[in-house]
Amino acid sequence: MLTWINVLQFSNKGNPHPPKRVEKSNEEWKPQLTSEQYQITRLKGTERAFTGEYCHAHEPGLYACVCCGSLLFDSRVKFESGTGWPSFTQPVEENAIAYHKDNSYGMVRVEVLCNVCDAHLGHVFPDGPEPSGLRYCINSASLVLQEKL
Repeated sequence: MLTWINVLQFSNKGNPHPPKRVEKSNEEWKPQLTSEQYQITRLKGTERAFTGEYCHAHEPGLYACVCCGSLLFDSRVKFESGTGWPSFTQPVEENAIAYHKDNSYGMVRVEVLCNVCDAHLGHVFPDGPEPSGLRYCINSASLVLQEKL
């Protein structure tokens, strides 16, 4: 189980090796994504709070990256954080997510990306429920509920 210490280590010392890599130019990504998906995943945007498709979703399944289809989160670790974005306590695999320091907007945060295609997903914070204490705060537009459990 990943903890905040693991997240900080990855963001400072390098991310886990991805299971594979998908690399495309922005010109290649643009036609396969909606304008909102492109803005969020490729240009590091953020959807408005409480507006995303998966904000209040409770269907069982596995959430995948909307860009490359890599599995990222399991619905069984999704929880209502009250923040307006889907929140999870753990990725499906340690190497599913990449972590980067984000010093934008006068804050210090840890950005989370798909470790396969570098799609911006959101951020992770150390204020989630036990036992991990993590809250992966993810844009719905970065995800697709791909596999039913």
